[in-house]
Amino acid sequence: MKPIMLFGVLLIVAGIVGLGVANISFTEQKTVLDAGPLKITKEEQHTIPVPTIAGIAAIVVGLGLCFMGRKTA
Repeated sequence: MKPIMLFGVLLIVAGIVGLGVANISFTEQKTVLDAGPLKITKEEQHTIPVPTIAGIAAIVVGLGLCFMGRKTA
């Protein structure tokens, strides 16, 4: 399989996953106070929205790359 086709397939898979997942959430630990042996931390929850248009664009570009890779074969 050519590298351009492999990249196209990966983009298609990423686009499908992007359409299925609305948000990506992660937790970050921040140090609030660090005074000698005393250490106070807090956890912050962050949410990153995944736009639907990004998933659709990844699928379209992936299909285009697969078509171009097949055409040059």
